[in-house]
This record gives sequence, C-alpha cells and structure tokens, in this order.
Amino acid sequence: MDHIHSNTIEDVRTPGRHLSLEERGMIQALHRQGLSLRNIAAAVGCAHTTVIYELRRGTPDRKSKHGRAPQYMAKRGQKAYAENRKSSRKPCKIDHDDCELFIQWMVERVRQERWSLDACVGYARRNKLFTPEQIPCTKTLYNMLWANKLPLSLFEVPQVLKHKRRRKWVRKNKRMKGRSIEERPAVVDDGTEMGHWEVDTVVGRRAGREEVVFTAVEKVTRNYIAIRIPGRTCAGVEAALAQLQERYGAEYFSQIFKTMTADNGPEFENLSQFENLGTKIYFTHPYSSWERAQNERHNGLLRDFIPKGMSMERFSDEDILNMADTLNQRPRRVLGYHTPSELFDAFLDEVYASECVS
Repeated sequence: MDHIHSNTIEDVRTPGRHLSLEERGMIQALHRQGLSLRNIAAAVGCAHTTVIYELRRGTPDRKSKHGRAPQYMAKRGQKAYAENRKSSRKPCKIDHDDCELFIQWMVERVRQERWSLDACVGYARRNKLFTPEQIPCTKTLYNMLWANKLPLSLFEVPQVLKHKRRRKWVRKNKRMKGRSIEERPAVVDDGTEMGHWEVDTVVGRRAGREEVVFTAVEKVTRNYIAIRIPGRTCAGVEAALAQLQERYGAEYFSQIFKTMTADNGPEFENLSQFENLGTKIYFTHPYSSWERAQNERHNGLLRDFIPKGMSMERFSDEDILNMADTLNQRPRRVLGYHTPSELFDAFLDEVYASECVS
C-alpha cells in the first residue's frame, strides 16, 4: 500500500530525460527475461526506439561465430553514454585561428577601456572591424571566460560578478524634499524624449568630511556626468549645477536638463529651487534607489575606478572627468552599440541648432 509520506511511490519519468544507470539495469533485466522492446519501453517509461539504441550501445560486438552471443550490460551502456557526452557539444569558435585577431583586440578593449565582452562583440559587428566568421557570439565568449579558456580573468570583467536581484519595496513614511516621482510625466520613462536626468552623489571615505562626486545620467542616451564637489552638502550640489550651467550655457539649461530626479539625501534639500531655471525636480520614495536605476547602475561602474572606502582626495577634478568620459565611450547594447557620447553630442547639436534658428 502506498503512503503519502513514504518513498515507495515511483516517480513518473520525465519525457526526454536521459536514461539513468538504474533504468539501464531495468532494461538489462527485462531484456534477459525475453520481453519485447515495446514492453520494456512501457516498463521503463521511454520510447521503444530509446531501448533499441541503448541495446546497441551496451552490447559488445560479436568477435566470432562460435560460442554464446554477447548480451547487453547496463554498466557498458552507461560507460558508452558517458563517453558520448564528452563530445556532445559543438566546438567553440574561438578555438580556431580565425578568431585570434578579434580576441587580441577584445582583450585590449577590456583591459584598457573596461568594455564588456558584449560591447566588444556589438561594436565590432556594427563597425565591421572583422569578418562575421572572426567574431564569436557573446554567449560563446562568456562561456569560455567561465571555463578559463580566454586570456582574461573573471576579475578583469567585473560585470559578470555583480549580477544580483534586489527586492523592490516602497517606504512612504519619510518626508520628501519636494515633488514626488509619482507626479513625473510618463514621457520620462518612455525613452522617447531626451533631456531627463537622474542625479545622486558618490561617497569615498565615509568617516570624516571630504569631497564627494556629484553624478547625473541622461535616461535615453545614458550620458554620464561626474563632478567632484567639496562635500555631501547643499552647497556642493549647488556648485555642481553652477558648473553645468557654465558648461552648457544658462540659456540652454532647461532644454538640456528638462527634469532631474534625485533621492531624499540631505544634499538635495534645496534642489527644488533650481526650478526657476525651467528644470522640473522630482524626488524618489525614501529608501527606493531602484527608482533611479540607471544612475545607480552608472555609479556602480564608477566604483570600478573608485572602490568603496577609497578617499576622493586621491583623485583630481580632471581624473573624475576622465572617468566619466571613459564610461561615455563604451558601446552599449541598449543604444545599438553606439556610445553615449555619440548620441548625447547629437542631442546637443539639435538643441543649439534649434535655438539659433529661433
């Protein structure tokens, strides 16, 4: 009698699953009893053709006409199966000499420019730097990276070690600094209009008061701005925005920075006052960094240059700007393997041209 909590109930065999050693033992016992192929298949729970092929694999060749005919053995069938599995996968493209030039170019991009493997593949294909046969697919490259068959280590491609799923939740019991993100126009998330930004600050050494980095990312072009400011204060943020006005022109500021979305950090206490420049300011829910996902992602990329706990005093203003420029020169899959700099420069050209016409 079967019991709910006992192990006497036999599992139903999943169709398409490979035979196990126990199932091969069943085939051996039933075959020696003289059952037909279809009856054996019904007992094991597989197709009768599976039984035919298994009997062929596990039965040794007859060496002479004399003596008893060789019989199927489960262990022999399991051994043949294991040997066949070793060569069941397709050979990897980069094992061929044709890919050597691409591999050398890719390694140089990864080490010098910190590109991802996918960015290398997409950029090379878009610009036809190599023939199609010379460029392996992204999946192949990552498989070979994990198999230690590339001249790169996992630590040289840090993106593969950072994938984590975080729980998204909203906490509303803290006062916001200004207009809620819930009031932000839908066009900001549609990705059809440029000029919408997410802003934040990146802290170096948390103990003590020292410089931090004000960061902003444009949601469509993914253009990233990083400016070192005196501290994580309102005055520091005001200094960063003053630099942006000087860089892009105060008269064009509201065209380039249509909206800004910040968190509820103390440094953004007075950010809403910049609405007098024509820029709409919105604030995310407290403890909801995922509502500024693109800015958080880019700040993580900046951490490749400035690890957590490292003092900002080790870097000059020029160093911080160069880090942002390096990120903006990386091709992105979401941008069709164009770089953020290419698309943002085109956006600026449109803004300045429209003002000249008007």
